[in-house]
Amino acid sequence: MTKTLRYLKPYTGTVILGLILKFIGAVAELFLPLLLEWIIDDVAANDALDGSGKLKWTLVLGAAMLGCAVMALLGNIFANRLTVKSSGRMTHDLRYDLFKKTSYLSSEQVDSFGVPSLISRLTSDSYYVNQMVARTLRLGVRAPILILGGLILAFSQDVILACVLLACVPLVGITIFLITKKSIPVYFSVQKKQDEMVRRTQENVTGVRVIKALNKSGYEVEKFEDVTQELAATEFRANRIMSLSNPLATLILNLGLVVLIVVGAVCHSSTGAVLAFLQFFVIILNAMIALSKIFVVISRGSASASRIESVLSTDTTEKTGDYPAGDGRYRIEFRNVSFSYNGVENNLEGVDLSLYAGQTLGIIGATGSGKSTLINLLMRFYDVGGGQIFIDGRDVRNYPTAELRRKFGVVFQNDFLMAASVRENVDYGRGLTDEEINKAIDCAQAREFVDGLPGGLGFDLAQKANNLSGGQKQRLLVARALAASPEILILDDSSSALDYATDAALRKALAHSYAGVTKVIVAQRISSIKHADLILVLDDGKVIGAGRHDELIKSCGEYNLIYSTQMGAEREAS
Repeated sequence: MTKTLRYLKPYTGTVILGLILKFIGAVAELFLPLLLEWIIDDVAANDALDGSGKLKWTLVLGAAMLGCAVMALLGNIFANRLTVKSSGRMTHDLRYDLFKKTSYLSSEQVDSFGVPSLISRLTSDSYYVNQMVARTLRLGVRAPILILGGLILAFSQDVILACVLLACVPLVGITIFLITKKSIPVYFSVQKKQDEMVRRTQENVTGVRVIKALNKSGYEVEKFEDVTQELAATEFRANRIMSLSNPLATLILNLGLVVLIVVGAVCHSSTGAVLAFLQFFVIILNAMIALSKIFVVISRGSASASRIESVLSTDTTEKTGDYPAGDGRYRIEFRNVSFSYNGVENNLEGVDLSLYAGQTLGIIGATGSGKSTLINLLMRFYDVGGGQIFIDGRDVRNYPTAELRRKFGVVFQNDFLMAASVRENVDYGRGLTDEEINKAIDCAQAREFVDGLPGGLGFDLAQKANNLSGGQKQRLLVARALAASPEILILDDSSSALDYATDAALRKALAHSYAGVTKVIVAQRISSIKHADLILVLDDGKVIGAGRHDELIKSCGEYNLIYSTQMGAEREAS
């Protein structure tokens, strides 16, 4: 938790000022019982004073009590405002660094944490840390001052009665410590259950149309109910443990209160002293209860801080090596490449290919055959398990990440568009010229529908571009990939929503306007890749066919089967 608390350092001045105000307010509150005792014992019960003298001193001491009460009130108000300010800014900085760190995590690191868990750490975990810091600064300082100051003032007034107070404090402290120690592991479990709930929510929001289309809303509600029930049960277990702290603390202090009254009566203590000690008891009781509440927040906050720190401490340093060079004649070269996501079974095995600049690579195969994995390795989202991948004769692991990624324009299988204008989506913060943007839109066959939108390039897309059709989204994504004139263009199943005529026009425009760009096209239909210079047929992570279209028709049975099936379907449709 130390790493998290360092984020308070820039706001040390604000925190210290808040603590000073808390201290002043707490001390002012502690003087109220003493002033009450003086009014009762030294003024009201003082026979040496006449009526006017008693009234005078009662008013003076009463005014002092009022001043202390106002000082305590204002001190706490301003201190709480400073606390909220410092804890809010600290949480802002923490979230910023956490988001930044998350953005630079490798794909492998994201897989190990899980996307729902990272979302949960950015949202609920950072909130619990904020609550922990805010409440600790508000109550965690004031409560000990009230307890310690109350005991010191109590001992200065009556040692015997003060001993009764002192005996209660360690009993309450031990009780709270034991309860807190038992609750922390349970709060870790609560956070894991929240990760699962976020995952379920994310899946349902993303797949809401499929769920409705299959009429499975009830089925998903039942699954979500199971997750929330598990979360509720775990939270109930944690709260049940922590809920013992308040009643037990109150029980111990109330028993002490009874003992105090009995001892006061036996020792013939003055009325004012007993009333003052009753006030001290109430102050200390409330302070101990406040401490028990703080420990609840600290239990949850420390669990959240540990989860946040595990992300912040992850090494995202760019790793480059000094791997042997490849054949510089080729733009892309794979040499006996293999890879496994889980380190047990290969998802790709023995992949060899070479492609000159300006050539086109087509990749086809069944779902799960390794098509997207091959793209991930080429862009170095993951490092190969065996073999080497070269771009311009240089191993991709020798490139700095920024230099490597600038070579690519890519449309992923499940890509996204921002809730922003068409221009902003195509440009994507790269400062491209109108000429580059318009050229990309023309090539992507998006001109017709873009010009028809209200405002054209200035038209604002809805969230997830829900005010566009599937084909329109894909064409804008292709335009974004092309706009910066990449050396390598990757289209990962990016024409699935396009009709055959638009798909053909897109391929023709790419060949004409971006002839020097090397293209890697992952597709489900052969018509999208049949003119490629090299076609790979993948099955279960292995290359079962490689060559041009005419060669594969004769040499690869799987490719021939796909071709016959698709061509038959096209003829039937026509």
